[in-house]
Amino acid sequence: MKLFNCQNCGHTVFFENTHCEQCRAALGFIPELINISSLKPAGNGGWIAAADCEKTVRFYCSNHQHQVCNWLVDSEDENTLCIACQMNRYIPNVADAEQKLSWQEMEFAKHRLMYSLLRLQLPLQSKDEAPEEGLSFDFINTEQPLPDDAQSTTGHAEGQVTINLAEADPAEREQMRKDMNESYRTLIGHFRHEVGHYYWDQIIAPYQQRLKAYRRLFGDEREDYGEALKSHYEQGAPADWNTRFVTTYASSHPWEDWAETWAHYFHIIDTLETAYAFGMTLGAPQQTQQTHNMVAMTADIDPYNHADFEEILNRCIPLTFAVNSLNRSMGQPDLYPFVLNEPVKTKLGFIHQLMLSYRPVTTAETNESTSEPVAKPA
Repeated sequence: MKLFNCQNCGHTVFFENTHCEQCRAALGFIPELINISSLKPAGNGGWIAAADCEKTVRFYCSNHQHQVCNWLVDSEDENTLCIACQMNRYIPNVADAEQKLSWQEMEFAKHRLMYSLLRLQLPLQSKDEAPEEGLSFDFINTEQPLPDDAQSTTGHAEGQVTINLAEADPAEREQMRKDMNESYRTLIGHFRHEVGHYYWDQIIAPYQQRLKAYRRLFGDEREDYGEALKSHYEQGAPADWNTRFVTTYASSHPWEDWAETWAHYFHIIDTLETAYAFGMTLGAPQQTQQTHNMVAMTADIDPYNHADFEEILNRCIPLTFAVNSLNRSMGQPDLYPFVLNEPVKTKLGFIHQLMLSYRPVTTAETNESTSEPVAKPA
């Protein structure tokens, strides 16, 4: 996530802020600009954004009243929900304070996912816009009657992503992490993983060259999915999983390998973008030259706008090592408790090249922007 500033006073603000903590100016996120802006009243509940040179009148998303969204909607838009909230199909009971708080946690994670999708310029449609190809989210409380067309467990099916509301409870999520023998379980991780399944259907399955390249790296997805998961849960991951996969679950089936690797791609680029925004530099002047080379890093590239994935990894690996070390100093779990083996790096590179085909990038050789797609499979 990049840094945002209040245009009214220059104070640094967070992505979720609805007002500046220093000058108290109202703040809102403009999806078209991918930017937070300070706001001035325009009458009738409308706002003028300082970041918008066209001075378009905008309104807060109607979910702003529930303290779950700070995104803005053009005053001429017939839909009062922002592009992120339009994706929702079922939400929790907002009259229940505990459920509403859980929903807020869900939305904060989902909006960060949506930020990444906007930056990547991936195809993005709601089910209302495209019933067959669109994306939507269900936030399900299994302690209440389940809608007939909803699922009770976290997962994805034909563009419908379900997240169990219990995942928003840190205690329950931690217990599930232990029960599943996972090293990492977060809300944003769930969103990134499940939307990976959605995009496999959208940007891999319809294209034969992409599908062939995918199968060479991840395996043949035509393998029986149900039997593969049953075998995984009964027998566990293969003994050498950590030489070929990013997680044990990734070893269960090629679809899960894709979704897990996809999620880790998002982890990597969002973490490095944050480091880039802060201008972070790491070094180890008191160590040997070999150790220095392993942990030294300057976050001088925007991973969303950089073609060379090896250069991204060369910065991200020392960064995560340093942050993991900081966490251990505070008695906290590693921020990123994973080791990227060579096959996983190759899979991540494949995803990166695929992402580059949807937007202009900066080449490593010229450091200049190009509008030509990079390695776009047919």
